Amino acid sequence: MAEGIRLNKALADAGVCSRRAADDLVFSGQVRVNGIVADSPGVKVFPGDKLEVGGRVLRAGSAEPLCWIMLNKPVHVVSTASDPQGRTTVIDLVPEQWRGLRLYPVGRLDYFSQGLLLLTNDGELANRLTHPRWHLPKTYRVLVRPENGEGSVEEALSAMRSGMTLAEGDRLLPVECQRLPWSGRGVLLELVLRQGVNRQIRRMCRDLSLTVLRLRRIAEGPLSLGSLPEGCARPLTAAEVRALRRAAGLDAR
Repeated sequence: MAEGIRLNKALADAGVCSRRAADDLVFSGQVRVNGIVADSPGVKVFPGDKLEVGGRVLRAGSAEPLCWIMLNKPVHVVSTASDPQGRTTVIDLVPEQWRGLRLYPVGRLDYFSQGLLLLTNDGELANRLTHPRWHLPKTYRVLVRPENGEGSVEEALSAMRSGMTLAEGDRLLPVECQRLPWSGRGVLLELVLRQGVNRQIRRMCRDLSLTVLRLRRIAEGPLSLGSLPEGCARPLTAAEVRALRRAAGLDAR
């Protein structure tokens, strides 16, 4: 007989919410198992059981194994599972052996950005990593062209380190930043962001008269892109999964 799992874990694995939030859903009477209102988040559910959350129907106990994949996203690829415009998505780049899994990107890189992107079907971890409280530091290498001359770069970095207010009014936390040695065109910067403001780097650079020529994420929390080729993906190691879960405040598996 298939082994059952706790209802709150089943909801988290399905990407509905975190386990703690699942507890609240159950206690508020919003969850049904096979048509019956669940009275405990610890009730066991099994493959084929019908779960309903606020009228949304799920299937419990999927035999699908949890999977965590690191992708080196190229430019001109969208960070979604599907695209109504028919553009290439990050899911299109997943190797065939993982195509059958219900993988979703954790966070995003915009269409013209590249680098490290995590894909997973671990709903609990994905929910945790996208929650503002558990936002992991993300490291970027950014090639820019200073429109006011190279002498303006240090002033721009000082503004980032101090915590800027964007033109739209968003108040930013201080950003760790430095200029890196670079012999090509433009100026190469390394930035470490600790909050999830939409298109933060591009908007900071816009306000500081720095034109972004290339934007690449090289690390997220304990994960590093390393030498993974552009457009390629690999599974996380067991040690990386444990480190990621610890960083997100979850018990390591």
